[in-house]
Amino acid sequence: MLGLGVYRPRRVVPNAEIVDRIESSDEWIRTRSGIGARRWAEPDETIVEMSAAAARKALAATGIDTEQVDAVVLATSSQMVLGPAAAAVVATELGMHDTAAFDISAGCAGFCYALASAASLVRAGEARNVLVIGVERLSDLLDPTDRGCAFIFADGAGAVVVGRAESEGIGPVAWGSDGSQTAAIKQDKDFQQYFAEVAAAEASGGTSERPYIRMNGQAVFRWAVTFLEKACRDALDRAGVTVEDLDAFVPHQANSRITDALIRVLEVPDTVAVARDIAEAGNTSAASIPLAMEELLRSGAAQQGDTALLLGFGAGLAYAGQVVRLPSIG
Repeated sequence: MLGLGVYRPRRVVPNAEIVDRIESSDEWIRTRSGIGARRWAEPDETIVEMSAAAARKALAATGIDTEQVDAVVLATSSQMVLGPAAAAVVATELGMHDTAAFDISAGCAGFCYALASAASLVRAGEARNVLVIGVERLSDLLDPTDRGCAFIFADGAGAVVVGRAESEGIGPVAWGSDGSQTAAIKQDKDFQQYFAEVAAAEASGGTSERPYIRMNGQAVFRWAVTFLEKACRDALDRAGVTVEDLDAFVPHQANSRITDALIRVLEVPDTVAVARDIAEAGNTSAASIPLAMEELLRSGAAQQGDTALLLGFGAGLAYAGQVVRLPSIG
């Protein structure tokens, strides 16, 4: 990873703005998730605009021109249209011409899936440089009265430029999925079902609810704390390093209790900087890991070139992890 850039929406939403609608409290939210605030995008902060803003910073950090980027890989679960791919629109927004561009949908593991794909493109000689973007507007998919989701999910974008280097900077990916647990995190109805409900409501004079994201937090927590230790150890083994060799640990910012559990089972040393961006950013799904990397670097808790373990996990249920060298930030 040659350079990193992020975009954080302007609007900061503290817990106090949410608690009444979900009959909760700031203490309850912080205890269950570690979240004190999150950012929700304004109407002009679209998937494309946030992605382009993060990408410009990543490119500036590398000094690489858009003409040297051969592919754009964008991970998101909240693009509200099926086509065209957001990546293609972002590429054009950045002034790229005739550039390969495609989207990846792998939930909260999306950024690590995209990073693995980009690294493979560069290693195979199919691309000189690849722009990888993780971006979400999950506030568009939130039921504001849902006690299980309304306080968790948030918006933002992060981007990295992946290119050739003198030494390996992105380790082999450890990844997989379990489709038997799709009910743990999912959109509660597809659009065909939604349109049928709209037609029925119009005929009867009733109302219908739009699709929302729903989550069984207990099911996700159980899966995370019992399975993800293996995923982390697989990523470390494939890279030929141990947990003691790490300078930083950047797990998906899903829940602070999951992070704490992983630290315990992996026996992460106190010397390792652990990403805690969830406290102010919430769960931004595919944008979570680049945002968390940027916070570690910006705060000085980690440095460019440090060895870090990334781990994305979530809807699918899917996971992906790899050992990397942290990039410069723009």
